[in-house]
Amino acid sequence: MEAADGENALLLHLQPTPPVLFVFSYSAVVLSDAYSVVASEYASDGSVDINKQPALKKSTGNWRACYPILGVGFSECMLFSAIATNLVTLLTTVLHESKVDAARNISSWAGVCYLTPLLGAFVADSYLGRYWTMVVFLPFYIVAMLVLISSASLPMLFQSDVHPALVYLGLYLAAIASGGVKPCISAFGADQFDVNDPVELVKKGSFFNWYFFLTTTSSLLSGTVIVWLQDNVGWAVSYVIPTVLMFICFPAFLAGSRVYRFRKMGVSPLTSILQVVFAAVRKWHIKLPDDSSLLYEQANSPSTTEASHKNKHTNQFRFFDKAAIVVPSGNESTAQTSPWRLCTVTQVEELKMLLSTLPTWASFVVFYAVTAQMQSTMIEQGMLMDNHVGSFAIPPASMPIIAVLSFLICVAVYETILVPSARRFTGNEKGFSQWQRLGIGQALSILTMALAALLETRRLAIAEANGLRHQEVPVPMSILWQGPVFFVHGAAEMFGSIGMTEFFYDQAPVTMKSLCAAFGQLAIASGSYFNSAVLSVVAFATTRGSQTGWIPDNLNEGHLDYFFWMMAALSLLNLALFVRYSMRHRGKVT
Repeated sequence: MEAADGENALLLHLQPTPPVLFVFSYSAVVLSDAYSVVASEYASDGSVDINKQPALKKSTGNWRACYPILGVGFSECMLFSAIATNLVTLLTTVLHESKVDAARNISSWAGVCYLTPLLGAFVADSYLGRYWTMVVFLPFYIVAMLVLISSASLPMLFQSDVHPALVYLGLYLAAIASGGVKPCISAFGADQFDVNDPVELVKKGSFFNWYFFLTTTSSLLSGTVIVWLQDNVGWAVSYVIPTVLMFICFPAFLAGSRVYRFRKMGVSPLTSILQVVFAAVRKWHIKLPDDSSLLYEQANSPSTTEASHKNKHTNQFRFFDKAAIVVPSGNESTAQTSPWRLCTVTQVEELKMLLSTLPTWASFVVFYAVTAQMQSTMIEQGMLMDNHVGSFAIPPASMPIIAVLSFLICVAVYETILVPSARRFTGNEKGFSQWQRLGIGQALSILTMALAALLETRRLAIAEANGLRHQEVPVPMSILWQGPVFFVHGAAEMFGSIGMTEFFYDQAPVTMKSLCAAFGQLAIASGSYFNSAVLSVVAFATTRGSQTGWIPDNLNEGHLDYFFWMMAALSLLNLALFVRYSMRHRGKVT
């Protein structure tokens, strides 16, 4: 009987399809295939072209669109590095600023450079989009360089009060330009690839590799060729080269507009944060309900991400829960309530998650204050050391290249040797936990300052032995002794900076990963401002009563080693606080 049923089922399955059904079925297949073909011709991630039409894959995006973007990225990095790498020499030898003032002014300028990207990202996400933000801000770079070229090539300005003002005008115009370009350029390049297309997704990874390679190469060129030109030929010539490069790359970038893909703008994460804060403050006097389920949420949460998601309610930072309290109103429904008066639980929890990362973020303010020494006090130290290797003179501002090379070497060693070895001992697939990686970076930062202090102690001893303590001349000690300091700092950057980027990416809410990445820039800015404040306090405290001070104009008369030891002590205290915090929260981070 079972065999017969099976045979009948087989015969039924083999019955010919009725003609009408066949026609409808065939038509459906043809239409489905046609739809698939049409759909595959367009980017499936919602990208549009310059005319705001769905982006055709065959004529937009992909590598054809990335070449002018990479060109602008290369020229922007070279231009910025041409300004920043040797800035301490410009301020001390051309503007004749004191060592303390130069270091402090560099820290303040660097702080602006790393603070403006937050504003640039906000403008790009909320108003202009990445492409138009770059189009608006890139000309600021060109104007900044023209101002700096003028300040370096017009002799009538050299002895006037206008000269310093012109230099700082150029510097801060470049800082504004940096804020609009840096947060957009790599992301705009990534926008040229459809993440839903496996082939283009692979190419997207290749784009980031090339972007990193080209920006690193431009930094190396600025730290060698451009710095050598600044020290041996002239500042104007050194500024002309990256300016001409930008004059070539910027029009090429504009010419590629028709092949670019553009992402539609959504609600800025920063706007969502402000909405929660404003809504909570408005309802500060309202008591929170005992049942958290009474707080406002909706099926399609108006979050900053395109994907629909929700976050579960938590009991930390409960004040902000007030933003989700529903206040009955006879004039409008809950759905129509302004987002500045009523926010969802998901929005509130996103802010809480962001706030929970702040202690880790704060621990890196001191870390980046140490980083600030590499472009200021360490170069000032190198200016009073023997920079000759045979007949070749090494510009002191080129020494930070060792940190860049160390960074690249340590990345390779970390991935190929350290991670596989550590994995066997820790059982962690990443080799080290995020806490461990961050802690190692901070420990190496302490070692950096300790080595710098020991080096300066030795340099001052040699100056004393040769009767040079009261002469502002290089001491007979090779500048190559700075090499270990910069090498250890490069390793610290590899563990600390990359570790912090990974930490924010993993711990941040889905909607705020870009914003949290920008927080890394804010940490650098805060570190620069913190360093500027420390320098001011040190200068005030150590020069009272006509004392020479730790960082006088002639470092041979001062005690820069004391300053380095103080930074090492601050870093040690910072590490202790970080370890204590990480041990209390180690279960939350892998």
